[in-house]
Amino acid sequence: MSQPEETVVEEDVELTLVEDPENGVLPDVVAETKMLESSVDSKETYWSIAIQVFIPFLIAGFGMVGAGLVLDIVQHWEVFEEITEIVILVPALLGLKGNLEMTLASRLSTQANLGNMDTPKEQWSMIVGNLTLIQCQAIVVGFLGSIVAIVMGGIKSNSLELDHAFLLCASSLVTASLASFVLGLITAAVIVFSRHCNINPDNVATPIAASLGDITSLALLSWISTVLYDAIGKQDWLAPLIISGYILVTPLWVWIAKKNKHTREVLYSGWTPVVAAMLISSMGGIILDFMVARFEGIAVFQPVINGVGGNLVAVQASRISTALHCDSEFGSLGEDAVICITPWTGFFGKSVHSRTTRVLMIMVIPGQLIFIYTINYMQAGHTSLTPLFVFVYLLAAVLQVAILLYSAYIMIHWMWKKKIDPDNSAIPYLTAMGDLLGSSLLAIVFQFLYLVGDKDADIGD
Repeated sequence: MSQPEETVVEEDVELTLVEDPENGVLPDVVAETKMLESSVDSKETYWSIAIQVFIPFLIAGFGMVGAGLVLDIVQHWEVFEEITEIVILVPALLGLKGNLEMTLASRLSTQANLGNMDTPKEQWSMIVGNLTLIQCQAIVVGFLGSIVAIVMGGIKSNSLELDHAFLLCASSLVTASLASFVLGLITAAVIVFSRHCNINPDNVATPIAASLGDITSLALLSWISTVLYDAIGKQDWLAPLIISGYILVTPLWVWIAKKNKHTREVLYSGWTPVVAAMLISSMGGIILDFMVARFEGIAVFQPVINGVGGNLVAVQASRISTALHCDSEFGSLGEDAVICITPWTGFFGKSVHSRTTRVLMIMVIPGQLIFIYTINYMQAGHTSLTPLFVFVYLLAAVLQVAILLYSAYIMIHWMWKKKIDPDNSAIPYLTAMGDLLGSSLLAIVFQFLYLVGDKDADIGD
């Protein structure tokens, strides 16, 4: 027997729903009607989204190109060749921008869109509290990341040198702390400026936060590790002194963050995604450490493919989170909404989030072409940009971003339903997934090229 039908009209979009959900209503159609209700983003067009996102995306991309060029150079430095575990730290420390700075950008963007950062007093309280919070998180993540690198290095070499362990720990702590402080200040300034210019900070803050993130973290890691490596046998006390200093100052940051009303809750609840994301990124680091020894040309592309995926999904995550904060009660998605939508709805639906997904997907190929040919123009790396390499690399990049964007919608809505604030939790997981996916797919690309006969001096030196 046919079911009675009801016509629903939302924002000039007419959909026909069957009243019996078990027999007729498609979950992705229901989700699409729900997704149309974002009051924050509904007036944005393809062009407005593209213009606001693409320029910061390019700036961030060139920052990643710079990081790739730096990694391509420093992989041949003595400290990187003698203490190969440093390479394991690279994705984890570069991933801090996803763990901390992008999460900070998402948090502050949401508060700015809610009107909670319109006065200097509110801005000062929000920014100071969040900067002290990310110092706590950076120190802990930096320490844990070094432990992972030390353990993996010990397993690989069946030995543990105390000097090397101190160097890894101190280098990781200094890099994480200084990079997070500088990038946190820049991120906060960008959000305040965007608010004054009537630009949606969700579109610009996360890419800008990442623009200097990779190159800053990598430059700091390279510099401090070289200084500490040169000090071995001369000033053996230097690395332990740095570690002790960070251990002593951490309780001060915890106390300040605990006293601030804007960060008190995150101080207690925000550790799981940060630590889990660090562990996921470290898995990507293990892959990178293994593949760099086999294919030197992989190093220059690793920050680019990982960074582009992380940037684009962070924009989407920040926008979805802001929309939920503005339009939904925490823990509720409404009667009609579903969490798991079909890929077709996610990429080709009529909602503003699907529209943003299409805009972000369109940016992948031109953006990656600009970045990899910039690397080629600067004669960096060990890889020739043959048509086959470009095709396979772009295929990997598109697949990575598609998986991340689809996962973002499901993950963020699931978190919201479970009363987990996506501003604090989603981006760390998503950018860490981007790191792991990017490193894995890039490894597959280079292995594939090697197997099909691209065995010149560039691939598999």
